[in-house]
Amino acid sequence: MDLIGKIDALFRRRGHTCYSDERTEAVSALEHALQCAQLAEWAHADTALVAAALLHDLGQLMDGGPDDALRDDQHELRALPMLSAGFGPEVTEPIRLHVAAKRYLVSTDEAYEGTLSPASLHSLRLQGGRMNAEERLLFENHAHAAAALKLRRWDDLAKRPGMRTPSLDYYLGLLEQLQGEARTPPRLSIV
Repeated sequence: MDLIGKIDALFRRRGHTCYSDERTEAVSALEHALQCAQLAEWAHADTALVAAALLHDLGQLMDGGPDDALRDDQHELRALPMLSAGFGPEVTEPIRLHVAAKRYLVSTDEAYEGTLSPASLHSLRLQGGRMNAEERLLFENHAHAAAALKLRRWDDLAKRPGMRTPSLDYYLGLLEQLQGEARTPPRLSIV
């Protein structure tokens, strides 16, 4: 099965799962992913960042049966080996950094913590809480920090029950297009 097929299978098998326990949200994993990708599109993000928005929580869908609870522990890292086989750092790095972006924002924006859902506050505690000065400096100097911060903001907003979005198939087509662009070598011009 190719990479897009694997992504499709994960969303179809586990995307209906809702966040539960202390992490209860009003949307399923698939609804959250689709909303996040749509918010990225509405913000005129490039295709790679829209893909990152769609795939940022894919790690939560791995390693479980169709009805198992979603796993949060280091979900930002779990899907990266699979995703790196078909996408470059412009997709994978914002995914890897989206948890760090939340920690950065609570450390640098006094109002940000008040915008987080109870589930996001719970996971923030598990993910290390506020960054210290050294962690902030390291994050700020990462080449993909700005993209990760955008992704984080969309992640926080993508929790509206009943929000209409494009279909999963629409975004799978976008992923195929992105992979095709990566495989096409640049044209040389002879002057």
